Amino acid sequence: MRIAVFGAGRMAEIRIEDMVLDSRITEIAVINRSPQRAEALSARFGVKVLPEERFKPEDFDSYVITTGTSHHATALDLVIGPNRKIFCEKPIALELAETDQVLKRLSESGAEMQVGFQRRFDPPIAKAKQLIDAGSVGTLYHLRFMSNDIEPSSREFLAGSGGIFRDLHVHDFDLAEWLCSEQIAEVYATRRVREFQQYAEFEDGDVSLIHAMTNSGVQISISGTRHDPRGHDVRFEIFGSKDSVSAGLAPRTPLNLLDPGIALSDRPYSGFVDRFREAFRQETKAYIEWLAGNRPNPCSPDSARSGICIAIACEISAREKRVVKVSEVRGS
Repeated sequence: MRIAVFGAGRMAEIRIEDMVLDSRITEIAVINRSPQRAEALSARFGVKVLPEERFKPEDFDSYVITTGTSHHATALDLVIGPNRKIFCEKPIALELAETDQVLKRLSESGAEMQVGFQRRFDPPIAKAKQLIDAGSVGTLYHLRFMSNDIEPSSREFLAGSGGIFRDLHVHDFDLAEWLCSEQIAEVYATRRVREFQQYAEFEDGDVSLIHAMTNSGVQISISGTRHDPRGHDVRFEIFGSKDSVSAGLAPRTPLNLLDPGIALSDRPYSGFVDRFREAFRQETKAYIEWLAGNRPNPCSPDSARSGICIAIACEISAREKRVVKVSEVRGS
C-alpha cells in the first residue's frame, strides 16, 4: 500500500516510524510546506519527499493528515474523493461548521475517514472497554477522568489550540462516550487561570472541571490542568455495580504517594507521546488493518463532531454559568 503523509512534525514522525515497520506499506511520501523537515524524515526513514504541486491522489492508496489543525482543510481538499480512505489527526477542525463541511464532503464523495483519538488504543483503556462491554463492570455509576499536561502552553500554541475544552478535554469526551456506548447529554463546566497568565490573554484557563451526564444518567467528572510539576498524568476510574476499574495508574504515574507500601518510578511520563507511545503504535496498526480490509473503521469522524459539540457546550456553560444540554449545540 502507498501512503501520502501530509505534515512533517511530531505526529508525522510517529506515524511514519510505525508504518515503515509494516511490510504491507510499500511506499510513503511526505508532503510538507517546509522541505527541510520533510528531508529530515526522509533521511531517517527512507521515505519519499513530494512537493505539494506534484501530488496526485490517484498515486496513493491512502492519506494521513498530520498537519496543524488550521491546515487540515487544505490537505483534505486535496485528498477527499470517491472510495478513498483517509486518516486525520484530531480534531478534524476547531469549528463545528467546518467539521460539518468536511463530513458532508466525505458523505457525498463516498470517502471514509479514521480520526486520531489515540487514547482508545492504550492497552489498559482498551481493556476497560472490553470489561464494560462484557458486562463485567455491571451498571455504570460514575466515570472520573484526569488529564494533566506537564508544561504550560506557549502563546503560539494557544493562538491556534481552540482552548482547553476543544484541545485537551476533547479526548476525555471521546473516551467517555466510547466507554459508555452513548452520548453525553448535558454538561456543567468551569475554567480558571490559577498560575499562568498567558491563558487569560486567550480567554482560556490553565485549570478546568466538568460535570457531565449521559442520556441514561451515567455521572462523569473530568478535571484538567495545563501544568503538572511531576509529569504528564492522564488516567481514569470507572465505578459500576459489579466492579471498579482504573486505567493510567501505573509505576510511571507522576504522583507523590503518601501512603506506605506502593512504589512509583523516579522516571514519570515526560509528555503525551511518552505516555501514549504504545497507544499511537496500536492506532496506526488498526489504521493499516482497516486499509487492508481486515477490520471496520475503528474511529469514525462522527466521534470528532460529537467531541467538538461537547466542547462548545462546555464553553457556553463556563461563560453563562449554567447546565447546558449538548443538544443545544448538536442540532437535530
